Amino acid sequence: QVQLVESGGGLVQAGGSLRLSCAASGRIFSINTMAWYRQAPGKQRELVASITSNGNAELVDSLKGRFTISRDNAKNTIYLQMNDLKPEDTAVYYCNADVLRVQFQRPPTNIWGQGTQVTVSS
Repeated sequence: QVQLVESGGGLVQAGGSLRLSCAASGRIFSINTMAWYRQAPGKQRELVASITSNGNAELVDSLKGRFTISRDNAKNTIYLQMNDLKPEDTAVYYCNADVLRVQFQRPPTNIWGQGTQVTVSS
């Protein structure tokens, strides 16, 4: 069994910063793309950022300059550094990963974390 555990969410004032972490554990051979999504109340879940195993990162245009995604392959962990937070960033942030539990597994197993709440007050 593989699981993703997010941490680092909380309540912060507008203009503040948070750093989210997502750690994968369990039977893991390797992990391909890992990503952060978020879902605000009453809205659909949306992609925030993704990063491949060799470090190629993509971020939605509207968040560039404020958010940064990074990855530590040795720890099977990704991070989301969020700066200059705005009330509209309030959402549950979810981690997602494509995991190979054994070598040559096709397709990878897609896994979601349980989410971590980020609340930005004005």
